[in-house]
Amino acid sequence: MAEMAVNAMNGLAAAVLLSAVLLMAIGRMRTLVSAFALQSLSLGLLAAVVGYTTGYMHMFVVAVITIGVKALLIPSILNSVMQRIGVSKEVEPSLRAPSSLLISAGMVVLGYYVAQPLIEKSGSVTAGALAVSLAVVLIGLFIMISRRKAITQVVALLVTENGIFMAAISLGYGMPLIVELGVSFDVLVAVLIMGVLVFRINQTFDSLDTSFLRRLRD
Repeated sequence: MAEMAVNAMNGLAAAVLLSAVLLMAIGRMRTLVSAFALQSLSLGLLAAVVGYTTGYMHMFVVAVITIGVKALLIPSILNSVMQRIGVSKEVEPSLRAPSSLLISAGMVVLGYYVAQPLIEKSGSVTAGALAVSLAVVLIGLFIMISRRKAITQVVALLVTENGIFMAAISLGYGMPLIVELGVSFDVLVAVLIMGVLVFRINQTFDSLDTSFLRRLRD
């Protein structure tokens, strides 16, 4: 049974990493949001399996919050914003998909190289997922700086937060429940505020391209 749980954790960690890599190659906005929802669902299920394996009951609460807020509520908010402003495919990456995928592969290798000493010293059953979490953080940051559209940058920020959350699970079976609740509430409020900003940017510039903001002067 313990071996099955470890295999399930490894499979879910692989799903989180695969969804992050797919985000580098996706060209449609709605597919981008769906990939983020799939990543959040995998992360929530990972928290549930960790709770089952370790006996930490608060991880089940964390799993429900993660799936409810990140896999269902936030994608619904982003899809609603895109529907209101009439956007469906405006990812427009600065780099072509093959180059982005090659860079993401390098980030996976870098994440594994940086995390390996910590994995060897850690006694956590989830330590193996630390390399994946670092790679997801790096990929999220890269998407943020390599995309010009506001909604894509919002999704990249959420992916980075998913990577940090996964690192917390990997090293210490998550944070205390009250901290998890506070972080989830902050993320939800941040998405609501960013949704309003995206709507205003589109109204003002008739585009979601954030490069217009660089031209603003006093």
